Amino acid sequence: MPVGTDRSGIYDVVVIGGGIVGTATAMALLQGGRLKVAVLEAESELAFHQTGHNSGVIHSGIYYKPGSLKAKNCVVGRELLYRFLEENGIPHERCGKLIVAKDEEELGRLHALVERGRANGIEGIARVGRDEIGRIEPAVCSPGGVFVPVTGIVNYTEVTRAYGRVIKSLGGTIHLNTTVNGVTSAKDGLQKVVTPRGDFLARLAINCAGLQSDRVAKMFGVVTDLRIVPFKGEYYDVVPGRSHLVRNLVYPVPDPAFPFLGVHFTRSIEGRVHAGPNAIPAARRDAYRPFAFSGQDFSDMVFFPGFIRMGMRNFGMGVGEMWRSMFKPAFVRDLRRMIPEIRGRDLVPGVPGVRAQAMDRQGNLVDDFAILEMPGSIHVLNAPSPAATASISIGRTIANRAFERLGVGIRQDWVIQEGGNP
Repeated sequence: MPVGTDRSGIYDVVVIGGGIVGTATAMALLQGGRLKVAVLEAESELAFHQTGHNSGVIHSGIYYKPGSLKAKNCVVGRELLYRFLEENGIPHERCGKLIVAKDEEELGRLHALVERGRANGIEGIARVGRDEIGRIEPAVCSPGGVFVPVTGIVNYTEVTRAYGRVIKSLGGTIHLNTTVNGVTSAKDGLQKVVTPRGDFLARLAINCAGLQSDRVAKMFGVVTDLRIVPFKGEYYDVVPGRSHLVRNLVYPVPDPAFPFLGVHFTRSIEGRVHAGPNAIPAARRDAYRPFAFSGQDFSDMVFFPGFIRMGMRNFGMGVGEMWRSMFKPAFVRDLRRMIPEIRGRDLVPGVPGVRAQAMDRQGNLVDDFAILEMPGSIHVLNAPSPAATASISIGRTIANRAFERLGVGIRQDWVIQEGGNP
């Protein structure tokens, strides 16, 4: 019997990718459909890439367009995640997040932010003034802000490992060090996923490969104008003697012209305080080390028409991000707009992350989750933040699509209705 097959030689579903979305999807497939499921992960452990380099924030859903997959899955997924954490004894904290304005212009954006959050069904959002900000985060200097009490913190590597334990307990299999090299069609409409450890036969394959999702999709013959453009996010850690300056989570008011949230302060569940990230194009899709470079990754990015068009439209902003990357005082200056007491000597280099961001040929960053269905396969082509927060909900959404494809009854209680309620 070939490696990668069960006793019948065929899986119902093979999930490609052992990050938090892939494992959540496999877990949902097993919980809801009692299917034969295998997870294939190229690395030696689960959560090796984006999930394992995550800041650990359990997001509220305040930023996302009402009705979007991000908004609906984040709001529902957040509470599902909290329930999972409680049931499985995983350390976490519902600590709340403070979003602060630096000037009067940003104060004017707070109303729209609150209204969007309420439209998404987020509980307890409140405008706060200077005095209340001082009580929540004494070191923060701001004329006003928004407090979001449902935001929390957790270690997503531990969450993913817990998903893995559930998968195994329900009869699923996880294959580490198993790189997907190709896909071919087999008899009876089966998908044959080719790896150095043997071929995996499945009625359906689900691509949750994150940073490699566009390349895996291409193996299936998927033609799309989307390309994964990796953005590196660099962090500093606040030295222990100064970490008291940040009690929980402090964010700036989002700039509508900038697709990322800007540098902010986050406390980890282990007690460390991270400051960042910036957002710069990465010369390698797993650019966790300084000066990491891949000729293939770099050329795939810089010769992609969408990247060129985005660069031309956002040249000044891109230069600013690169300058902040190379020049620590510029990074510190932005942080001091929220906490003036922070100095360069308070910060030491932290562990960076890389965001798998889908981009189209026009240079537009895909804002929402992107899930594409093809004959014999389902592809998650864009799942940036808040995918970790929303993972259980996303997994159930994908699983329901798989159930329908496989002739298994969908779980109606997993269907997310308008307004963000299952």
